[in-house]
Amino acid sequence: MLRRFATASALAALLCAPALAQTPEEIAQAALEAAPVWDGHNDVPIQLRSRFGNELGAFDFTNTRATKTETRNAMHTDLARLRAGHVGAQWWSVYVPASLDEPEAVEMTLEQIDVAKRLIALYPDDMILALSADDVEAARAQGRIAGLIGMEGGHSIGSSLAVLRQMYDLGARYMTLTHSRNTPWADSATDDPEHGGLTDFGKDLVREMNRIGMVVDLSHVSEKTMMDALDVSRAPVIFSHSSARAINGHARNVPDAVLRRLRENGGIIMVTAVPGFISEDARVWNAQRDAEEARLKALWQGQPDVVVAGMSAWDEANPYPPANIADMADHIDHVRKIAGIDAIGIGGDYDGIPFGPEGLEDVSTYPALFTELARRGYSQEDLEKISFRNMMRVMRGVEATSAAMADVPPYEYPAGGGE
Repeated sequence: MLRRFATASALAALLCAPALAQTPEEIAQAALEAAPVWDGHNDVPIQLRSRFGNELGAFDFTNTRATKTETRNAMHTDLARLRAGHVGAQWWSVYVPASLDEPEAVEMTLEQIDVAKRLIALYPDDMILALSADDVEAARAQGRIAGLIGMEGGHSIGSSLAVLRQMYDLGARYMTLTHSRNTPWADSATDDPEHGGLTDFGKDLVREMNRIGMVVDLSHVSEKTMMDALDVSRAPVIFSHSSARAINGHARNVPDAVLRRLRENGGIIMVTAVPGFISEDARVWNAQRDAEEARLKALWQGQPDVVVAGMSAWDEANPYPPANIADMADHIDHVRKIAGIDAIGIGGDYDGIPFGPEGLEDVSTYPALFTELARRGYSQEDLEKISFRNMMRVMRGVEATSAAMADVPPYEYPAGGGE
């Protein structure tokens, strides 16, 4: 009888004992298996243009590590590393230079949409073109990577609402309102203010994006443009690849006043891995290097060899201060503090930067970031929101807004109305 009682007591104690605590690695792994990364920005399409002339016959996306040359680092993205990084959905940027005249930018954007779609079609067992939130869910259920297309810069539509609608019909599902320069209807973060934010045409363009179901992306735009877009948009907005200006003062980052408004809007900031946007030391180093290069060019006009030699000497005397995983996590901490856990996503900007932070060198490294966040106390639920669920909620919100505007006629401007 005593032995039976002791055995029963031991069993009861075992059943009542708390579960063994999960390690940060286990929490991150569980989160990414349940909700793979939906990355806000990757520049593989422009790499295809600059490295391969958009010819895919000799391009192997299963492994791009051999793309390193004497002058360029290897690409950051391929199918093997996307899988290793638990990337389940990817916004592919169809970036074209902001320096192009608008008609040329429209043509080049069409070519970049074409190459992105051809790349996805080449690997049907691994990727699928996604045009909706349901498509992303279906891809996840099939174990495939959902590929979505985003236009990086309003110059891509030539100040034409008709072109905007046609780009949507071709598969583009977000548009960044500007890139590095102003458009005729919106101010960029990195250009001298020209319009005071959005013009009347720019505001109607945001309304038209809401109507057709295209996500409004506010990375690259000025603070006034951010505020104007938030005033106008009925749908949640995103910052596809930006970080917090309170941590790093770069103009491309998002000030706290805007982060606070994301709570009301339901939008998200997809924190980026760009070293100069997450490390203040790296930002200052970049600015000092640019200033030194400008000084040498002014001193030694028409003597580029002297400038090159001078810059080599400066680089040797001023080593680059690398960014790291903790820097990126610090931005996520700050966004959570100001805007809340529902306002956070991830937008690496891989293959749009020459190199990533230490420990976050390419798309395979996302588990390391999520492990760092788990160490800082983020729960599995928190991590799932950051990796996937917040962007899914935004996408469904954009689609719901479009459905609610079904009776609104297309916004119309005369040709060139964006001028």
